Amino acid sequence: MSNLRKPLLISLLAILAFAGLSGCVPPKQDSSIPWSRPADWEGRIPGMGK
Repeated sequence: MSNLRKPLLISLLAILAFAGLSGCVPPKQDSSIPWSRPADWEGRIPGMGK
């Protein structure tokens, strides 16, 4: 029985280490600053004019 415990423990620790190293990482957030100023037509209801 003890012959099976050591490889099982090593395998379990290796799996946990791999899971910890390859875990979920939040994606890098892009800047919230817009590339340019909004166009004149943006933010209005279509067909309603100014």
